[in-house]
Amino acid sequence: MSINLTKLDEKLSVTGQISIEDLHEISASGYKAIICNRPDFEGGTDQPTSEQLEALAKSLGIVFVYLPIEIGAVSTEHGEKFKQLVDALPGPILAFCGSGKRATALHGLANQDTSAVHEPVSDACNWGNAFDIVVVGGGSAGVGVTASLLKRRPSLRIAIIEPSDKHYYQPAWTLVGGGAYDVASTVRNMSEVIPQHAEWIQAEAASFEPDQNLVNLTDGRAISYMQLIVCPGIRLAWEKIEGLEETLGKNGVTSNYQFDLAPYTWSLVKNLKAGKALFTQPPMPIKCAGAPQKAMYLSCDHWLNNNNLDKIDVEFNTAGAVLFGVADFVPSLMEYVKRYNAKLAFNSNLVSVDGANKTACFEIKYGAGNVKRVEKPFDMLHVTPPQMAPDFLRNSPLADVNGFCNVDQKTLRHPRYTNIFALGDACSSPNAKTAAAIRKQIVVVAENALAEKEDRELTTIYDGYGACPLTVENGKVVLAEFGFGGKLLPSLPLKPTAPSKIAWLLKARFFPWLYWNGMLKGREWLARPSKTH
Repeated sequence: MSINLTKLDEKLSVTGQISIEDLHEISASGYKAIICNRPDFEGGTDQPTSEQLEALAKSLGIVFVYLPIEIGAVSTEHGEKFKQLVDALPGPILAFCGSGKRATALHGLANQDTSAVHEPVSDACNWGNAFDIVVVGGGSAGVGVTASLLKRRPSLRIAIIEPSDKHYYQPAWTLVGGGAYDVASTVRNMSEVIPQHAEWIQAEAASFEPDQNLVNLTDGRAISYMQLIVCPGIRLAWEKIEGLEETLGKNGVTSNYQFDLAPYTWSLVKNLKAGKALFTQPPMPIKCAGAPQKAMYLSCDHWLNNNNLDKIDVEFNTAGAVLFGVADFVPSLMEYVKRYNAKLAFNSNLVSVDGANKTACFEIKYGAGNVKRVEKPFDMLHVTPPQMAPDFLRNSPLADVNGFCNVDQKTLRHPRYTNIFALGDACSSPNAKTAAAIRKQIVVVAENALAEKEDRELTTIYDGYGACPLTVENGKVVLAEFGFGGKLLPSLPLKPTAPSKIAWLLKARFFPWLYWNGMLKGREWLARPSKTH
């Protein structure tokens, strides 16, 4: 046959939209019944109506049944109706919709184990068949994009899946570790930041079934959606470094990447008068690639101002081959490396920690793939852990080869599942994983998700914008703003690569206020992206 059919079992096959002309070929192939799962006019006026198809099908001796289901609205009730039809109709049967996905999903529901808990949570709670949008993740990306969507369409039924009862402003933890910010100001109850008209499902996502438009939870429930936005963030893989978990928060081992450890960083910095301080950075990707060295700069600034720096041996070990990924900012940063007399160890990756003996082991890469393990003593060790996408995303049909949610880097839509978008640290777009990037991505996803819902062209484009406020000393910041390919995208009429007191005020005072009062509230100040036309 010229049309593309997928045989699901001995009685049922599925396909995408069929035409009037296809019916003769379908009849000649021996099909006795057709189930139409696509609503009339879903694809526009060029789509043949169910009445037109039915009239010709009947003349050819084919039973035609109209069971329309909107995109993303497949439910267990629909699956039961579909099963009844398949059992009653003469075979072989051909079911079709726009792409064949809904028909395939119905077959899966019709044949699943009815004892399994696989009903959408919306049914159980009498919320209808499916949410308009399900957002996986209640971090800055999830809360921000939900707020922006509800600003545009207050009537949307949106659910946020998030297990944590706390919401954190993570960019300030660098300042906490440098004694310049109160850690208590970086956390709020999740209930306080979830947008008022969104449903908060406090549970963990377990898996995705994009062909069925379902998100499965670890408690056995399944949430159905018309559109899905994936933004669960990135996972800190502490366990990848042998011995690290056992010694975190003691023995001089700390990390600004965790809420309860950032104050310990400041305690170590204040109390260290002499000895060796190691700072580490793992292989990419990590969130805020500048944060590992920011911890070093603020620590060194304190030791310098207290006349202790000349008695402290500072070393920055990075698995990368350069200090910073955007070359324009390296000269300014190197000035501070020299000021603090810090040693740089490139291609040096932390692999194990012996906290009791205060020894860290690094794998150092030399030319031609040679690797050597070197042990280094320390009095203070600031660790940036390896980072990866959450396991339920890595092992899903949505993931790219690196485990992140696959998206078109400009529209942030999944290339295969057109009703799925992603943003934040868990998406595959090759931008810096920072809150500043999320602020821009929120608008792109909000605009494009609504365009997809309303069958409009996706015209809102993400340029890769990200920002890393590099705190090179207490009171000065190099505000690194850049897009795809390292293109500089400065927002201020200042020299973009120079340290600035104004940028420090933005980092320490304005950005936190903007986060809580703007970004999480759907206010898109200075966040409007470009349009294709």
